[in-house]
Amino acid sequence: MDSVMRMQSMSSSAICHEIGRRLKRARLNVNQTQKEVAGRAGLSVTAVQSVERGEAMLESVVSVLLALNMVEQIANFVPDQEISPLQLAKLKGKKRQRASRTSEQKPTRKSNEW
Repeated sequence: MDSVMRMQSMSSSAICHEIGRRLKRARLNVNQTQKEVAGRAGLSVTAVQSVERGEAMLESVVSVLLALNMVEQIANFVPDQEISPLQLAKLKGKKRQRASRTSEQKPTRKSNEW
């Protein structure tokens, strides 16, 4: 069953959760933290977490798309994000749960200064 047909049989709440899952995968694929995304989007981290859980106010939009028989547009709106082969190799088959800091983002350790 393809993605569009599967989505057409889902509730608006289930579609919101799927969009959140896809957005989280997209964020992880570009190695950004929720805080970084929140800053760029002008949102709080809590708001980004809510989007990734599919609990943002998109449910009304999805309900309208369902009512207009336009749910297939969601597959174009947020394409499913696959784990890249390089990331999969680094993780040794485990699912990635969070972004890692780059060397530029890592805080430098200072000795105790009294």
